[in-house]
Amino acid sequence: MMKRVGSWILILSMLACGGKNTSSNVQSPGRDKTTKTEVLEAGATALQDKTPVNRLEIYLNGFHFYNGQMEGQMEAHHYCTKLNEDLTQCVIYDGNGKDAKLMGVEYIVSETLFRTLPPDEKKLWHSHRYEVKSGSLIAPGLPLAAEHELMETVVSTYGKTWHTWHTDQDLALPMGSPALMMGFTQDGQLMPNLLTDRDKRFDVSTAEKRQNRADIPVPAPQPGADSWQTGNIVQLPALTGHQHKHVRQGSFSDKNQPLPDVFALRVTWINGARAI
Repeated sequence: MMKRVGSWILILSMLACGGKNTSSNVQSPGRDKTTKTEVLEAGATALQDKTPVNRLEIYLNGFHFYNGQMEGQMEAHHYCTKLNEDLTQCVIYDGNGKDAKLMGVEYIVSETLFRTLPPDEKKLWHSHRYEVKSGSLIAPGLPLAAEHELMETVVSTYGKTWHTWHTDQDLALPMGSPALMMGFTQDGQLMPNLLTDRDKRFDVSTAEKRQNRADIPVPAPQPGADSWQTGNIVQLPALTGHQHKHVRQGSFSDKNQPLPDVFALRVTWINGARAI
């Protein structure tokens, strides 16, 4: 199966587009590039080897939310390298144009590898069952048949996602602590306007993709993933005084103050020092 997917991607990589239609919302401060910088960049492009970057062969577009804060949702552009049949690594941007800002990373493992993880590690991972079956996860630029084969390999996987630049809020520079992100698990969670806007830009129909993927078998969920659904929410404590609207992170300045309840769910800090 993966050989067929790889062949599709290799053959179509120079034909498909599916990008350059989503600009970053962030306007970062800084001076314009000088001619000297542009010359140095041109030289680096011509002379330096960039094998790891060149291996970002798969482009996936989907949506994340802050673990413990369902209302904090955003679109995420994943550029991924499949290291082997069981492990994929992705860099995540807030857009797909030349001004895109690096938001974070996602590691994707097969069900086989996920089962080997210890229970406390599994809490950091989310399933991809719903994202694939709902049609909300897409591979821009790939023909429907190739995308279908790719999604057959993704549906049973699990992802661990950390965002380091919260571009929905920090519109100049990356601030504060990283945040653990999660994926959606059922209808009614993802904000319709986000999906509608994405579909319009990419000229796709999530509803049609859902119908096209109806024949993809749905694996049984593995215990431990999507732990927020059972009230076990993991998030990093704040490393600075910078606060994010959708991230429940105690700061050093208020570490002795009780944190507000989050959807009446128990919040477990990653250092095990605090819970509500």
